[in-house]
Amino acid sequence: MPRRDEGWLRRWRESLQVVDTVMVPPRDAATFEVPAGHGFRIHSVEGPQVGDLNLWNADDLTERFFSGKTRQLHATHVTRGDRLWSSMPGIRAMATITHDTLEWYGWDEEGGGVHDVIGTRCDPYTNRLLKGVDYHHCCHSNLTRAMARKLGRPVAEVEPLIHDVLNVFMCTGFTLDTHQYFMKASPVRPGDYLECLADINLLGALSACPGGDCGSSHSDDETPCYPLKVDILAPSKEILASFEPEPANAYDRSHGIPVT
Repeated sequence: MPRRDEGWLRRWRESLQVVDTVMVPPRDAATFEVPAGHGFRIHSVEGPQVGDLNLWNADDLTERFFSGKTRQLHATHVTRGDRLWSSMPGIRAMATITHDTLEWYGWDEEGGGVHDVIGTRCDPYTNRLLKGVDYHHCCHSNLTRAMARKLGRPVAEVEPLIHDVLNVFMCTGFTLDTHQYFMKASPVRPGDYLECLADINLLGALSACPGGDCGSSHSDDETPCYPLKVDILAPSKEILASFEPEPANAYDRSHGIPVT
């Protein structure tokens, strides 16, 4: 797949300065904006914590992160050099992963890896089916509330915008015998971070999952949970001047029907 020039990315990283910081409370979510050509880092700051990330084109919220296409074009788990792709018809790189302090983890003996695009966000509907109770701090609900606050719109109106996520720092895989999805305790520790370049103008929402490190119970108030920090990064003016935003997909959208 098309990649950005490695030399340019190195110079871009060397010039970065933190220009804003957003804190995501435990069992809640927050939004952040990243102009094209800028970057963001998601940090573990107090304890092992995974996060569920949604991304939208800030100029058109119908274009959003497409976890399935990202999985198809890269792998079940993403790391440095991989790109986060958007939904059709835009279908372009929204963000490029430029640094990952958990890149060393690779694949463990159970087939687990970090930063997956195979699992969905935890949600209150599935929790109701499995446990018979309502729990309002699942990542789907957290992201919905955060976007409702950001857009100033009712949660029922905003909920359809919420989509499948990048499970940041989460350690998951498929069992070797039955090929079922599993979660295990994340190796993330304070000081770890995932860094991305915004290939287009981005609006992001990040939930600090109620599962904590996802190694024990989930979707309750018992599991230890910690905040996450998002730093917004600006490159030098010289580097930014040489940046080209990712264009929308060039397909003509005719689908074989001649345009009259």
